[in-house]
Amino acid sequence: MSLRLNGFVCLLVVVSIPVSLHAQAVGKFSQQDKFRQLEEDLPTPNGFRTGSGAPGPAYWQQEVNYEIDVRLDDENQRLFGSEVITYKNNSPDTLRYLWLQLDANIHRPDSESKLAATSPGLERVPFKQFQGMLARRVFDGGITITKCTDNSTNQPLKYTVVKTMMRVDLPQPLPPGGSFEFGVDWYYRINDAKVVRGRSGYEYFPEDGNYIYEMAQWFPRLCAYTDVTGWQHKQFLGRGEFTLEVGNYVVRITVPSDHVVASTGTLMNADQVLSPDQRQRLEMAKSAEKPLFIVTPEEALANESSRPDGDRTWIFKADQVRDFAFASSRKFIWDALQHDVGGAPVMAMSFYPKEGEPLWSRYSTHAIVHTLNVYSRYTFDYPYPVAISVNGPVGGMEYPMICFNGPRPEKDGTYSARTKYGLISVIIHEVGHNYFPMIVNTDERQWTWMDEGLNTFLQFLAEQEWEEGYPSRRGEPADIVPFMASLNQVPIMTNSESILQFGANAYAKPATALNILRETILGRELFDFAFKEYARRWKFKRPMPADFFRTMEDASGTDLDWFWRGWFYSTDHVDLAVLGVRRLDIQQGPEVEKQVQRAERQDQPETQSAERNKPLPKYVEKFPELKDFYNDYDPLDVTPKESRSYDKFVEKLSEEERKLLDADHYFYLVDLENVGGLVMPVILELTFEDGSTDLLRYPAEIWNKNNEAISKLIITEKPVASLNLDPRLETADVDLANNHYPPRIQKSRFELFKESRERPNPMRDQQIELKRSQQKQGGSR
Repeated sequence: MSLRLNGFVCLLVVVSIPVSLHAQAVGKFSQQDKFRQLEEDLPTPNGFRTGSGAPGPAYWQQEVNYEIDVRLDDENQRLFGSEVITYKNNSPDTLRYLWLQLDANIHRPDSESKLAATSPGLERVPFKQFQGMLARRVFDGGITITKCTDNSTNQPLKYTVVKTMMRVDLPQPLPPGGSFEFGVDWYYRINDAKVVRGRSGYEYFPEDGNYIYEMAQWFPRLCAYTDVTGWQHKQFLGRGEFTLEVGNYVVRITVPSDHVVASTGTLMNADQVLSPDQRQRLEMAKSAEKPLFIVTPEEALANESSRPDGDRTWIFKADQVRDFAFASSRKFIWDALQHDVGGAPVMAMSFYPKEGEPLWSRYSTHAIVHTLNVYSRYTFDYPYPVAISVNGPVGGMEYPMICFNGPRPEKDGTYSARTKYGLISVIIHEVGHNYFPMIVNTDERQWTWMDEGLNTFLQFLAEQEWEEGYPSRRGEPADIVPFMASLNQVPIMTNSESILQFGANAYAKPATALNILRETILGRELFDFAFKEYARRWKFKRPMPADFFRTMEDASGTDLDWFWRGWFYSTDHVDLAVLGVRRLDIQQGPEVEKQVQRAERQDQPETQSAERNKPLPKYVEKFPELKDFYNDYDPLDVTPKESRSYDKFVEKLSEEERKLLDADHYFYLVDLENVGGLVMPVILELTFEDGSTDLLRYPAEIWNKNNEAISKLIITEKPVASLNLDPRLETADVDLANNHYPPRIQKSRFELFKESRERPNPMRDQQIELKRSQQKQGGSR
């Protein structure tokens, strides 16, 4: 590269390593356009969903309200229910049938989930897994529908069960704006969640003969009907979770009289189900500074050995929720602490057996409060009156106002760091799901990442605010590198049931992408504003991926199509490489330049042939007349003509141009290659010869003309000793070895071991066994 001033070449390459990759890549037209606008692929904006990513003026969603009576059979582990459903058609379409979800049918022996499951690795099978494999063959936990009637006429409705779905045919078409009320009765066997695993079920404690029930997906509930998909009735196969309508619930839960119930919603009849002391403690928790026991450990222990004197019905009311779950057991300890969120009181509560102590009373409710604080700051104020964490058989699962979390200490009460932080993290994650997808009501059956990915991102932020050095598993770019470098993966924008490496793809990768977007691309201020705007726009509504992408761009004022396309629509990975660096200096006239060239010539090593040929006799020495001008000529001597030419050049320069000629700067041409395919900002740390450093940031748009290879001119005031690409591990670069210039020696370690020469020897084994047998016989005498 050269810079011309009035026709005279003023830049000279004095260090050349290697040839410019940009020059090599020019003319390559086969590469993909990483900056192609995403609007070509996203749905066309309309009156329901605008081009800005906001709900449109014609946006609508259905409303479904439930009144449910449910009875828990603690003797036979069954659930019996009766519900009245009021369905309001807010769509512009006339409906002739409704679709309901029967999620428990996934536990039928002939369920599509079981039949479509492929074989796990069978080289080493844990006993628990083997027990579950056998149990799933015969256990039938499917729903039996005993009644489906039109409430206005009390006449039976025709219905058809299709695996985990049920179609109810309406007696009359339901027009836009119309409502329909109908009833459904059902029952089913509850699964032992430690054997036939799932998001719901019971845990049996043989030591005291009691159960914990965590009940979810326990009632027939409406499928979502949307402007995007119509009926979302993809079968429940296990991975793709739930897509539901928002509505209001009144639920009456009948359980043994000594059970304690935790549930979605507000308890409406505390005076009938709680003792006076428990009601007083619950009132005191409203002004307490730390969690208070509502049901004490002593009361819970006494309940374990009691036997019920009948049943008791707990009544809960919940408004603007998309689902309803509850837990019930006589083993529950219960603590509570009221916390203010945006001026509204929220009762944070935890329910757990003695087997959860001392871990649960120490951390669970505090983790709830912390989650509400952090998530509300980045989205919207938590709108519900309660937030509950329950310990039972389910490892981690979320529902409106309540979640199920599994970690427990050892039987002696001790616990590892992994268990402690595992509990805190799973509570943050599951309580956080109230925001995504319980309130920002995404389609989990289709897009797992829209709730799990966004929630895992906020979980990372909350974990980092819990304590210094919190051991987060997901969020830091360096932690996603093994997955990004792997071959067995699909894009994030993949249907939930087709995802490979589920946790990394749907949780970790989108969470990491958002962290990079926040820290490196947009900056915290722009990102936080845009993310909060997305949450605000879609609170209690149903966004789709395009709505998220468009809102983030609309509110940040930044074209991020390259980012969504690379991180969400491809399996490219980040691997940027420094291929070479060339230093260029301004020429200072023939005297200086030829002196530089002479020094370079002297620095060249003498070749082996030249060294060996030097003592050989030379022919020209015998005939002096063969010598002429060129025998003493040195092309690096400055000639008068060259001096005059340069002097004339300088005379023609203006004063300002002469100053530029004497500029005290250093020019470096850095050749970069995009090895992994995923375009990202270029972050270069320069280390100067005096030991000081400078961090340079170039946006991802540096790749928009050529996304495979570029050359960047860097001008400094001090000589550069080395370069380091992505020095703070911001971009999830999978290969750091090519990030340095000059290249660094890569360090590793190897293990020495003593080789064992022992071979199988049945004869020796038989002799040993014979000797043992003889010794036993001698001892018995």
